[in-house]
Amino acid sequence: MKQRGPGGERPLSRRPTAGEGAGGHAEPGPPRPKIEKASANDRSLDAIIAADKVAALKLAPVSHETEVRLDRYIALLREWQSKTNLVAPSTLPNLWTRHIADSLQLVDLAPTARRWADLGSGGGFPGVVLACVMAGKPGASVHLVERIAKKAAFLREAIRVTTSPGVVHLAEIGDNVDRITGPVDCVTARALAPLHQLIGFAEPLMRQGAKALFPKGQDVEAELTEATKYWNIQPKLHPSRTGDGWIVELTSAERRG
Repeated sequence: MKQRGPGGERPLSRRPTAGEGAGGHAEPGPPRPKIEKASANDRSLDAIIAADKVAALKLAPVSHETEVRLDRYIALLREWQSKTNLVAPSTLPNLWTRHIADSLQLVDLAPTARRWADLGSGGGFPGVVLACVMAGKPGASVHLVERIAKKAAFLREAIRVTTSPGVVHLAEIGDNVDRITGPVDCVTARALAPLHQLIGFAEPLMRQGAKALFPKGQDVEAELTEATKYWNIQPKLHPSRTGDGWIVELTSAERRG
């Protein structure tokens, strides 16, 4: 015998609502697509980097094809930066002026150079940038020497996605002569070592005819003074377009004593 509810009335039955089964239990609906939203910080950084790009390309204009390659490179660098420290995090908002334009200005100091060597390439400055510029030029090649395996892996991927003429050598910086085959027009290194040490790394290539271009900061005079204790050199200084630094140009170096 069915029992009545309070007051002698029979409890009201109800039909299952949408999303409920016959037993009145909620059934899971179709999964909603995940919509990933960029954080406000990410969007802000994107805007800052975009504005910095405009400023950088005014300092160092490039062709449309080179700009496309550099865009791919920057996108890859930002992706890898989260797992491999390629640049100082504080410089991310100024990637284009601090790193790209700073690298591009070397091309104007060696306009006929097609074969470059970048010692201690790290995150690809200036090596990958130079390779992006050299793409499509007959006989062009850029040797990127890097001793840290993770960074060398990044450099290889950067050369691949930008379809640029670069060769990555996973090696100690001092082993570059054995690794690099063929003539080199220009050798460079950025934020790698004091000037007197850079000259020691580059001297074998300079002896074979390469010119050296070394970006340096405000303390360039002190570094030159130190370098002359070890080397006979006749440096030429070029003011940097992107800050208060200098670029040291050398065409020869002879060890003292």
